[in-house]
Amino acid sequence: MAGTNIELIRSLYDAFARRDEAFIAAALDPEVEFHQTEQLPWGGHYKGFPEGVHAFFTKLRSHVDSRPEVERCWEAGDAVVVVGRTRGQVRASGKPFDVPIVVIWKIRNGKIISFEPFIDTPAMLEALAA
Repeated sequence: MAGTNIELIRSLYDAFARRDEAFIAAALDPEVEFHQTEQLPWGGHYKGFPEGVHAFFTKLRSHVDSRPEVERCWEAGDAVVVVGRTRGQVRASGKPFDVPIVVIWKIRNGKIISFEPFIDTPAMLEALAA
């Protein structure tokens, strides 16, 4: 596992890109919580690895094929704040999207305990509606 919290999060984004499930599993606390606005079809509160995490990604991937990209990140106490974009396509229509995101990752004892993405929800809903 990476040394600093920022290294951990950057490594995690790399692992998502290559779909390295072993790295992702090792980075997550078993009681990890995912929170995303319920305005999105995959939004809600998900708890636990693997059950909650798999439920979140199953719902997300049923609607979009997306690739998050980190533009900036910094530590804020036990959190890492990521500013970036999520780019991809809506599965139902094939419409591309490019939407700004901010993600707050909370880390305790070298493990991720919380993932809270804030996405430009109106822009994402517009892409989903087309």
